Amino acid sequence: MTGEIAWIDGTFVPRADLALPVGDAGFVLGATVTEQLRTFRGKLFLPDEHARRLEESLAVVGIEPPLPATTIMQAAADVAAHNHRLTHDGGDLGVVTFVTPGDLPAQHGGRPARPRAIVHSFPLAFPLWAAAYDDGVALRGVGVRQVPEACWPIRAKTRSRLHYFLADREAAAAEHGARAVLAHADGRISETSTANIAIVRDGTIVAPPAADALPGISLGFARHLAAAIGIAWHEASLTAADLAAAAEILLTSTPSCILPATRFDGRPVGDGRPGPAFRSILDAWAAAVGLDISGQAVACSPPRPASP
Repeated sequence: MTGEIAWIDGTFVPRADLALPVGDAGFVLGATVTEQLRTFRGKLFLPDEHARRLEESLAVVGIEPPLPATTIMQAAADVAAHNHRLTHDGGDLGVVTFVTPGDLPAQHGGRPARPRAIVHSFPLAFPLWAAAYDDGVALRGVGVRQVPEACWPIRAKTRSRLHYFLADREAAAAEHGARAVLAHADGRISETSTANIAIVRDGTIVAPPAADALPGISLGFARHLAAAIGIAWHEASLTAADLAAAAEILLTSTPSCILPATRFDGRPVGDGRPGPAFRSILDAWAAAVGLDISGQAVACSPPRPASP
């Protein structure tokens, strides 16, 4: 195949032909386990870590994948390598793997379901966050709460995320462009809709424990980098008051790696500019992958309008 490809249940197909039946339980019920990876120069970043989390999420949810997680990740690497060769702007790809329970029997004559595994890729949307490396992100606390552990374990990465949509809509209504910070019913900070969250307090990075937020692959890598460059790291539950008093707020996610939040609930975080911990970890991340992460995002985005 000469154009973009995808993969479903062991078969590579043209990207344009990839389809999921509307009667699949992943669509009908949102019962989908997923991992999103990114590439650097066309190669998957931290695929083994994503494979382990995919396996754990599948076990938690109770979906038996049609193929091993290692096979799915190899397909992801193959899709990424093929599709990256078609890019011409120095960009990289987001690569999504997901597994569904298969066709919902109630919509398919009662027939038993067979799980589906799918891989596809897309060019990373650098314009969405390129400016944030210098300007930061605005965050808002919202009334929408994190899903309780009694509904599904927080360590399972799934596509059932309507509450994220509603939370971000509430945040944007309060402040244009703001992202939501979700908390548990008791006020413990969990995460944003797109990123894990941590703060810098007294020179130490403090991040929520695994009981409070999905264990992020990027957050774990940031912790590894912090240790390597001598920044202390601690896990503890956080509250909105902790975010408001933080010297820095850090957001980690697969596409953008790490971003600073420079406003929380309409007020500056620290001095309102990206701080030294953010800069140090971003520089260490760039050195680790051999690529100027923020520079790539800017180069792959339209020029910013000149100041009047």
